[in-house]
Amino acid sequence: MMETRRFGRTEHLSTVAIFGAAAFWEISQPEADRVMELVIASGVNHIDVAPSYGQAEQRIGPWMRRERSRFFLGCKTMERTRAGAWTELHQSLELLQSEAFDLYQLHAITSFEELDAVTAPGGALEALEEAKQAGLIRHIGITGHGVNAPAIYLEALRRFDFDSVTFPLNFIQAGNSNYYKDAEELIRQCHAKDVGLMVIKSIAIGAWGEKEKTATTWYEPFQAMEQIQPAVNFVLSHAVTGICTAGDIRLLPLVLKACENYTPLSLDERSKLIESGRSYQPLFV
Repeated sequence: MMETRRFGRTEHLSTVAIFGAAAFWEISQPEADRVMELVIASGVNHIDVAPSYGQAEQRIGPWMRRERSRFFLGCKTMERTRAGAWTELHQSLELLQSEAFDLYQLHAITSFEELDAVTAPGGALEALEEAKQAGLIRHIGITGHGVNAPAIYLEALRRFDFDSVTFPLNFIQAGNSNYYKDAEELIRQCHAKDVGLMVIKSIAIGAWGEKEKTATTWYEPFQAMEQIQPAVNFVLSHAVTGICTAGDIRLLPLVLKACENYTPLSLDERSKLIESGRSYQPLFV
């Protein structure tokens, strides 16, 4: 039985494994159906999808038509203007065959300049607020990555009362002391404000560089269970809701198993794991 955690003020009890639909970038419907059956069999009750995830919305749509009540459904927009976000939100609702989203997020806010753009008059945030008033979305969130991600979202929370934040965390990235300090402060602030927290890149090693790509993730991930389990344990030992599973259907069963077998790590165990990760180059530098 997979653990569930309260997703902040949304009150939803999300499984610690949140299905990251980036895994459906390029996939046939029959293959996507097999993956969705695995997701359901594992008890996962929260989906994270976006228009920028290739074929994901088209593949998940038929499942939402018949299984919508089973899932907390989160979607996103990379549009930065009010008009663009409003249009994309409606396109996603149509593709996902849903009348409303449980969560809709400003996606891939990776700089303070992008944060300025979406929160300015005429920015995308206005569309999300209007959609919430219209009953098209229930909650508003923000997501992104990069070496300044925690600092950007700390500022975002000062500007707007977001319901959720999604950011990268793993034991290798935590070796960057400034990043980890901001990440821990972000976790504290989200806890204090009752904001749901999703973590991405939990099993990331670093950039592929010149290596042969052996997974469909844009970063190099751990691919063996003996490496995935401690990586998942590290992230879930923090006060976060859960992790978005990696964007590779071959890795998905391993990450789901690691979430089911999660064991909390002590502060000393976390410190030792961070130290062991210093031999790697973190994804964000």
